[in-house]
Amino acid sequence: MPELAEVEFYRRRWHEVAAGRRITVVQTHDHKKTYRSAPAAPLRNALTGARLLDSATAAKQMLFRFSGGAWLGVHLGMSGELTVHPVNYIQGKHDHLVLRTSRHTLVFSDPRMFGKLEFARGPDAPAWWTRIAPALLSTEFTADTVAAFLRRRAKAPIKAVLLMQERFPGIGNWMADEILWRAALHPRRAAGSLTPAETRVLRRECRQVARQALRAIAGQGGPLPPDLNVNIPNTWLFNHRWTDGGLCPRTHVPLIREEIGGRTTCWSPGRQRLKS
Repeated sequence: MPELAEVEFYRRRWHEVAAGRRITVVQTHDHKKTYRSAPAAPLRNALTGARLLDSATAAKQMLFRFSGGAWLGVHLGMSGELTVHPVNYIQGKHDHLVLRTSRHTLVFSDPRMFGKLEFARGPDAPAWWTRIAPALLSTEFTADTVAAFLRRRAKAPIKAVLLMQERFPGIGNWMADEILWRAALHPRRAAGSLTPAETRVLRRECRQVARQALRAIAGQGGPLPPDLNVNIPNTWLFNHRWTDGGLCPRTHVPLIREEIGGRTTCWSPGRQRLKS
């Protein structure tokens, strides 16, 4: 599933070609479960003729604000993607939302339909957007709030806790593994067993991985990279975690992959030791 930086990558893909432009045609697959939270007909009526004014990313979600008080939310799920095509693009079977401008065609495709769309009209951002937890890079994401959250999930493995969006918005499987590897924390450690010093390191690495992933994956102006991991250096666990016989970039000890907290997890026994 796309995580914080990948979601920002896709948001920019639409925003950079369509900001300020009028949507001339809206095409939908009205009865697909993609529209379970946003009936297609009101969405289609509101966006036809509207201009894209602004967009934002929070956690694993995107928000596109249009003229006329229309708010479109996009959650990519496991297989969703936002793409840009020429004006003569023909809507495909899995293209559940197509927005056409005079210059481009914006497409939300989702073959497995685990993603979804949200829609609202009004002067203010809707509740499904404003209730998302404070961003990892915000001033509200403090060591104290992290520590309090870990205490409430004291017996759960720290890997599973990092995937809880109500405190760690945007973190998914690969980011959680990267953070724990950098913090030298075993993914099976009970969340409540972290010391205050370890909690501060965990919070720091959450912010560092988020910041660096946004820079490397989402890009900083100019064309977006065609391959999402094109700019990620080999010093990251990311580039070694799925390689059979992969080695820890720091200790050069073979990495281990196993299921923890219901998710396949990669960790380094040379760096992340489980305390008794």
